[in-house]
Amino acid sequence: MSENCSHNCGSCSSNCSSRKPADFLVPPNEHSKIKKVIAVVSGKGGVGKSMVTSTMAVLTNRRGKKTAILDADITGPSIPKAFGVTEKAYGTQMGILPCESKKGIEMMSVNLLLDNDTDPVVWRGPVIAETVKQFWKDVVWGDVDYMFIDMPPGTGDVPLTVFQSIAIDGIIIVTSPQELVGMIVDKAVKMAEMMNVPILGIVENMSYFKCPDCGGIHHIFGESQIEAIAAKHNIPVVCKLPIDPAIAAKCDRGAAEEYEGEWLDPMVDFLEKMR
Repeated sequence: MSENCSHNCGSCSSNCSSRKPADFLVPPNEHSKIKKVIAVVSGKGGVGKSMVTSTMAVLTNRRGKKTAILDADITGPSIPKAFGVTEKAYGTQMGILPCESKKGIEMMSVNLLLDNDTDPVVWRGPVIAETVKQFWKDVVWGDVDYMFIDMPPGTGDVPLTVFQSIAIDGIIIVTSPQELVGMIVDKAVKMAEMMNVPILGIVENMSYFKCPDCGGIHHIFGESQIEAIAAKHNIPVVCKLPIDPAIAAKCDRGAAEEYEGEWLDPMVDFLEKMR
């Protein structure tokens, strides 16, 4: 039986419901003061989770909040590219200093430590999970109002490490309007409930396409079921993002801070009301 568990539950694996999250929490760097930590998650890849993370950081930064991004998607990091950040992070006696975007958004990503952005990260799960913890406890974040954690898809090692090691104030689930969404959201919701992490809302990306010529709305991936899914889980905040090539193009050329749109404003409004 693990010394961290007071219950005789056999193997005492990490999913033992008797364990308290506080038993595993890791404090941030002593020179960091982070007020709110928001994790952006998805049940599957390719739904625009990093784009939502970047946009949320841009919008909160525009409202005068000190904002940071912890890129926990170690094997698929994309945050530095979205902001056009190419310089490398370096360490001091206090810890690792994060890099900053043109508008002052702090970030830490494995691509800021690799010699070449295209070098693959061929690491085992435990090494990847420990790297994410180092991004939290060894990086000198300073005073931060909102930190967004760009999570890898799924419910594997890294999400489990983040939920257990970092005091998360809430998660945002990113989905797309496909038939498998209900099952995928169910998995993300159940993991959050197991980890006692509040769910702030669902963002449906690629929800529709608005024709620039006729103004007609087309549901490329089928009719949205997001309202029913949100109601099923009693999740109050829902945002729908269109298929907009201009947004993707800006991220591809490192200009995420040029984002224009009001689709995510309700989620930012919600964050500002959090205590």
